[in-house]
Parts: sequence; C-alpha cells; structure tokens
Amino acid sequence: MSIPRPEYPRPILQRDQWLNLNGEWEFEIDNGKNGIEKKFYERTHLKGRITVPFCPESKLSGIGNTDFMNCVWYRRSVSIPEEWSGKHVILHFGAVDYSARVYVNGSLAGEHRGGYTPFRFDITEWLKEGENSIAVCAEDDIRSHNQPAGKQSAEYHSAGCFYTRTTGIWQTVWMECVDECHIKQVKTVPDTENGAVTITVIFPKAEPEVVVTASASFEGKPMGTASTKGVSGCVTFSLSLKEKHLWDIGQGNLYDLQLTVEKDGKIRDSVQSYFGLRSVGLDRKALLLNGRKVFGRWVLDQGFYPDGIYTAPDDESLKKDILYAMELGFNGARLHEKIFEPRFLYWADKLGYLVWGEHANWGLDITEKGQVSYFLPEWLEAVERDSSHPCVIGWCPFNETWDFNGRCQDDRVLEMVYRATKAVDPTRPVIDTSGNYHVMTDIFDVHDYCQDGEEFRTHYETKYFNPFEERQTYRGEPYFVSEYGGIQWSGEQKGGWGYGEAPATEEEFINRYRALTEALLKNENIMGFCYTQLYDVEQEQNGLMTYERKFKFDPDIFREINTQKAAMEE
Repeated sequence: MSIPRPEYPRPILQRDQWLNLNGEWEFEIDNGKNGIEKKFYERTHLKGRITVPFCPESKLSGIGNTDFMNCVWYRRSVSIPEEWSGKHVILHFGAVDYSARVYVNGSLAGEHRGGYTPFRFDITEWLKEGENSIAVCAEDDIRSHNQPAGKQSAEYHSAGCFYTRTTGIWQTVWMECVDECHIKQVKTVPDTENGAVTITVIFPKAEPEVVVTASASFEGKPMGTASTKGVSGCVTFSLSLKEKHLWDIGQGNLYDLQLTVEKDGKIRDSVQSYFGLRSVGLDRKALLLNGRKVFGRWVLDQGFYPDGIYTAPDDESLKKDILYAMELGFNGARLHEKIFEPRFLYWADKLGYLVWGEHANWGLDITEKGQVSYFLPEWLEAVERDSSHPCVIGWCPFNETWDFNGRCQDDRVLEMVYRATKAVDPTRPVIDTSGNYHVMTDIFDVHDYCQDGEEFRTHYETKYFNPFEERQTYRGEPYFVSEYGGIQWSGEQKGGWGYGEAPATEEEFINRYRALTEALLKNENIMGFCYTQLYDVEQEQNGLMTYERKFKFDPDIFREINTQKAAMEE
C-alpha cells in the first residue's frame, strides 16, 4: 500500500534521513475523555483503523464520521532503522487539532496545544529495540470558545460559511534522526539592496564552539559561502551573493541554501534550505515589492478539499490551486481563516504567488484579554514557522472579530497581538483584524459585498469607505478592499448560497464581476482587492470554480478583467 502524502513535509529545512509515518494507524473515538484513565496509551490495539494524515471526518481517512468527536486516539507500531543507532530520534507532527498528548511505549513524550502549528519531541529515551508503540490523544472542543476553529462548524451540520470540522491529525507525521548538536530552525531575511541574505540558525540548546557554514547557489551555480562560530543556541550571520536574482510575481526565483554544522572537528548536521531575494514595504497608497508599486490581485482561498477537508489529497492539488488562481489572473491569495501547511507555501514560493498569512480566529471569544493565551502562542509559532517564505508578504492574525454574546471585543487583545507580530517579524506589514474594528494596523482594509457595480463604485469615489465609523478611524493607511464579490453561481447544485441575488445568466455574472472589479482597479486610492472566492466550499457556492476545482466559466474572461493595469500602478 502506498503512503499518502509521501513528500517531505518541511521543504524549507530538509534532511536526508527521515521516515514518513503516514498511512494506516489504529484509531478509536473517546467522547467520554476517559482514555487516559483507562490507559489507552498502554494498549496493544485500538478498535478501528484510519488513514493518516486525513482527519476522521474526511472520506480519505476511511472513516467519514462528521459528528462531534471530543477526543480521539491513534496508535501505531514503528521500527527504528538500524542506521539511526546512536542518533537522536525526533518525532514530528505537522498539525493536530486541537490539543495533543503523545506517548511512546506507554510514556508521555510531550504535549502541544494548538490545531494549526507543528510540534516535535525528542523520543530517544523511550525507544527500544524492535517494535515501538506511538499513541496520540487529541482533544477538540470548538464549542468551548477557547480555541481558534476557523470555518469549522459549531453546529451539527455545515451552515452558512461554516463547514465540516477537522479533528485530530491532519498533517504529515514523520521522524528524523539527528546528532545531539543539530539545527532546529533556520530563518532567512533577504537584503535586496546589497544582494545578501541574513541567516539565523537556531539550535535546541546552547552549542559552544560550533561552526556553521552556509553555501548558496542559483540554478546550480555557486553564489557565495559564509561561515561563523557560535557559543549560544543561536547564530546569525550574513552571506553576500555574487548575483542578484529577484523573487517576483510569477517569477519564483529561489536560491538553494546548504547549511552544515561542525563541532569538535566533525560534521554534526547538514540541511538543505532555500530563500528568495525580495523586499516588501508600503508607501502611502501601495504595497511595494522590490521597491516598486504593485496592485494586489488577491483571491480568497479557504484551504478546504471535498475528500480531505483540511488536508489536500496530494501535493499536486496544493500546486494546482495556485495555478488555477493564476490562470484566472490573480497574483496571490488571502489564506483565509486557516494556517496553511508548509507545502502550499513552498509551491507559492516556487511559482511567485503573493499570500497573506492568517490565523483561524473564528470560534475564539476575545471579549476579555485573558483569551489571548489561547491565541498568541500558536500564532507566533505560525509566524516563526513561515517567516522565511518569500511568498508571505503580510500577516493578518484576525478576521472579522465580531462582538460576542452582547460583549464587545477587547481591543487590548488586538493591540497586543499586533505588537507581538511586529516584534517577531518587523519585515512585513500587519493587518490587526481584517474587515472591521481596526485598533492598530499598517493597512486599512474593508469587506464590502455590495452587488451593484455603480453603487459599489460610489463607496470609494469621493472618500474612503468606513463601514464601522463608530468603532474605527481611518488614519491615512494604504487602503485594501480585502473581501468583495462573492457572487452566487450554483449551476445545477441546490441549496447553496452566495452574496446578493444570483445572476440569471452567465453574461449577467460576468458583467457584475467586471463592474465590481473595475471599480477597484480604476481607483488610484486602492492598493488591491481580494475576491471571494476561488472555489465553492460545501454550501457556500460563490467561487469561480466548483468545490471539485472545475472552472464555472472560461478563465480567460476573468484573466482579462483582473490583469488590467490598475490606476495605482500608473
């Protein structure tokens, strides 16, 4: 049986010696949350079977249970390759929704809270010769309002803009062997002006007398080498490049990066990475990419799949979603209410596709400041994970932070998260909350689902449209219409919805799309748009493609509209 999702899950930091643990695992639902008391982690078998990394709600998992599952258990046996003897074995999880406990041979190896970010445990001390048992307990309660859940439905059925839930493991599980002295994380910051890159290498612990060497190449041609000595758990140094090859829209120029770690005269670690040479900034009205104004032609991408829910069925599907968007004339996407997996960002890097990183904040009550403890640690894990991807041109931790049960949102939460994001990554713009109730932001964005083209145009004709004047103030930031359109087109499907009244004909749909989009393209005060949305998701049928990724109309029509020169670009 072939392994699902067999590709290396972390392209920005790769090693040769690794083991993919996707495939068949034992599985059991534990809605009473009694499994720990019953010592499920010591069992030699669980009742059912599941295909990892697909969530139990999905068809690809082999289960397809769409009811609420408060707690689920996984188990499998694994043998450690003989050549790993004497090395440290690291067990990795791409993402487990929501909180996870991991056991190795009956012992607790570690815990992690957060449904969208990776975690790792050094499991060496619990391993034995022969077969080893790995057990995972995942708890998930999106009705608690104490966890980011994104577009997962808190009702039994999918409803409105909420869809089938994801519980438990939904990204690749894998192991690798390393020396005790090894690289835990690599961060790169490009310097386009000087043709250089700043490299930060982070170790799990302090490493005195370590030497790190970095070698860059472009399309196989050597571009430069630099070395530095370190005495702490982190080293930072600069590497000058012989040639400048800028990363740009549709031009995913990537430098390959080889990193080696030497200590006591021996090579202790060697990893492959990559980076893009590009800069991101803002002027009063525009996004600046490599110092020039660019108009953001973004599309909303929610990262759902009919058969895998949160998990793409294969790596090619991730790539294709980007290619489909580009075929329609978009140059990027808002990755909406979900932290996307690293393989998607890899393809965006390769293809030259501009994306906004966003957390799945819906479902989390932020009406008091203490709730930030359920949000900020995971969000900063995501920023740390993705900050070296050139495709990520901005951060948006929150989307539409509505008040909750008659209580107003706590603005201190938004300000705290904005400041923390800027502290961790000062190289990119940050939108505090997309669409409403801005507290502290680099870009002022609005959501506007007006369906009449002329009325829509007048919203932006003489002043900046501010739909919540009583709650937020426009202070002259670059202006972004980050959701619009959402035109319904269900075809033969019944029971779906979109914004406004559905067009009667294909011609009416296209005319409406053109009127709305050109109103933004022709306004010199607008830096970009984000159309809702690339493809349908379940009952929300307002995509330019079906949920199965079939174009509803000729994509050439939309490419012609979207790629018109924007007034801001002139």
